[in-house]
Amino acid sequence: MRNIPYGNHYLETSDFSYVKKVLNSNFITNGPYVHKFEDSLKSFFNTRYVATTSSGTSGLHLAFLSINLKKRDVVIMPAINFIASYNMAINLSAKVYLADVDKLTGQMTPADVENCIKRNKLKKIKCIVTMYLGGSPENLDNFYKIKKKYNCFLIEDACHAFGSLASFKKKIIRIGSNLNSDISVFSFHPVKAITTGEGGCVSTRSKIIFNRILKFRNHGIVRSKNHWNYNIAVNGYNYRLSDINCALGHSQLKQINKFLKKRNEIALFYKKELKNLRPYLTLPSYSEQKLNSYHLFLISINFRKLKVNKDFFLKYMLKNNIVCQFHYKPIYRYKIFNNKKILLKNFINAEYYYKNSLSLPIYYKLKLREQRFIINKIKNFILNNIRKF
Repeated sequence: MRNIPYGNHYLETSDFSYVKKVLNSNFITNGPYVHKFEDSLKSFFNTRYVATTSSGTSGLHLAFLSINLKKRDVVIMPAINFIASYNMAINLSAKVYLADVDKLTGQMTPADVENCIKRNKLKKIKCIVTMYLGGSPENLDNFYKIKKKYNCFLIEDACHAFGSLASFKKKIIRIGSNLNSDISVFSFHPVKAITTGEGGCVSTRSKIIFNRILKFRNHGIVRSKNHWNYNIAVNGYNYRLSDINCALGHSQLKQINKFLKKRNEIALFYKKELKNLRPYLTLPSYSEQKLNSYHLFLISINFRKLKVNKDFFLKYMLKNNIVCQFHYKPIYRYKIFNNKKILLKNFINAEYYYKNSLSLPIYYKLKLREQRFIINKIKNFILNNIRKF
C-alpha cells in the first residue's frame, strides 16, 4: 500500500493546457487570465467584487487592511483555527479575543461569541472572524444577527469552504456571495477543493472595501490615464497572483462540481462505515440542506475511554502508511500567544477538540480500496484497545 496523504491536488490535461497557453503568451503576470479567473469566481460566488491574492493568508491581511483595522481594535475569532488570521490581526496591533468552539466541529458558535463578549466585558467590536473548519458553513443567520447587534464587520475565513452552500434567511446561498458577511477569504493551496499552486481570493459586495483591497494588493499604486504616471495612496504590499496561477485556477474552477461530488461521496462512505463505533468514535453533526466542501473529514475519538492518547493513534496510522492530520492546535497553546493568563476553564470544548479530534484522508484521487483500508485500520485500533481492559 502506497503512502496515503491527508490531502492532495488533482490536475487534468486541460489544466496543463491552460498554463501552457499563458507560458506561450506575452503575459505571465498582470495579464488577461487574472481578470478571467476573477470574473469566473465572481459569477461562481454570485457576488459583486473578487480580487485574487498570493495566498489565503495575504487575503486575510488585505481583509483586515480594507476595514482599517488598527491598534487596539477588538477582533473576535475561534480558538481553533489556522494561525494566519491571528497572525495578521496581531501584526496590525489589534486586540484579539479568542472564543471557545463546538467540541466536535471545532467551529465557533454564536453562543461562544456572546460568551466571549460577556466574559471579557467588550463594548466596541471592530470585527468578528468566523471560520468554517472542515468546510461546513454553520450558523449564518445568527452570526449575521450578532454582526448587526454590535455594528461590526463580519469576515468569513472560508479557506476550507470553497464551493460550500449554506442556508441564510431561508435561502440557500454560496459561501463567498457576501449576502451574510462583509468579506469572504479563500485559499487555493494544493490540498483545497481547487488549486492555483499557491494563491487565494477575497470577495465582497462593498466597492469601498474592494478598492482598498486593490490598492493594498499592489503597493498602494493608483494609476492615471498614462501608465507611467501614478501615485502611491497607501503603504501597500505585493499580494498579486500571476497569470500562470490564475490560468490553472480558471481551469480548475471548471471542474469544481466533480471535485465536490467526489469529496461528498468519500465523506458519505466514511460516515456509513464509521457510524457504529460510538461511544469510542463520534462524527460531527452538521446542518442539513446545503453542500459541504469537505476540505477535511473530521472524526473525534474518545482516547480517554481507550486509555491512549492522540499521538499514539497518529503514529499507529502512520506505521500503516496513512497520514492523518490534526487541524488545529488551540491558538492559546502556541508560544506566540500574547495572553499568558488564559484560563482553560473558558475553553473546555476547545480542549476536548484538541485532545480527541483529527482528520482522515480526503481528496479527489482517493480510491475506494484505500478508504476501506483506512476504515479497517481504525476499527482494528479501537477493537484492540477495547480488549486490553
